[in-house]
Amino acid sequence: MRSTWLFAAALLLPIGAAAQTCTPAIPAADLVAAGSLQMAINPTLPPQQFVDSAGELQGLNVDLMREVARRLCIPLAFIRMDFPPMFPALAAQRFDGIDTGMFWTEERSKIAYTVPYAQQAISITVAAGSPLKITDEAGLAGHSAGVEVNAYQERWLRDVDRANVAKGGKAMDIHTYTTATDVIAALRAGQIETAILIDQTAKEIVRRGVIEITATGLGGAPTTLVFRNRAIAEKVAATLTAMKTDGFYDALFDRYGLTKLPVSSFVIRGPGPG
Repeated sequence: MRSTWLFAAALLLPIGAAAQTCTPAIPAADLVAAGSLQMAINPTLPPQQFVDSAGELQGLNVDLMREVARRLCIPLAFIRMDFPPMFPALAAQRFDGIDTGMFWTEERSKIAYTVPYAQQAISITVAAGSPLKITDEAGLAGHSAGVEVNAYQERWLRDVDRANVAKGGKAMDIHTYTTATDVIAALRAGQIETAILIDQTAKEIVRRGVIEITATGLGGAPTTLVFRNRAIAEKVAATLTAMKTDGFYDALFDRYGLTKLPVSSFVIRGPGPG
């Protein structure tokens, strides 16, 4: 497998197994490593997931999965890694699931068990103070744009580029980067004219005074948790439904200002593998 996997970076265990008195809801046979639910995360998308000044994982997806694990009475391990190798690593049974604010797609729902849990969209952004104001997809024609590689945002951007060219517009100069952090760095360095980011990350970086949003709410789609094992996905979906019923889910999303999935119960969406 690729050397870019960052498995050695950290395994964070917010729930101590020794302190547990409940019975784990997930059998050891369903887990990659007995006694621990292991989730891959790419902590470069604030406020969904990020690393604070002390090097600790923070964000809505972190808090959400920690609460799920607590209710399932299973210790949780986060494995920090870049996004591109996540699906190959999941298929290789390196961990149990992916918790990284991933957009749901039909293709992904056929290679793993997906549980949509939030709603997300895309923003077009420029560096703070830039005179360039791109207010819609058509305005991207002829400009250089940066986007996270292999992400839903890249697929959306390339579809926009093809549509613009088909209408007689100029082709975009699309640059791909490993993380959203790299995209923003390239924008600040003047290597690209615009950065394509998920809405909530764009809003957080605007708050820090780094970029400006010129168009938002584009290409909306659900975001999803992803699992290799159907039984685990079903347990997580049922736990999310319980969190919605008792108010934890709504309170968490309100605290972070993220968009809730407009459902009262959560389920696996799509057929899953094979």
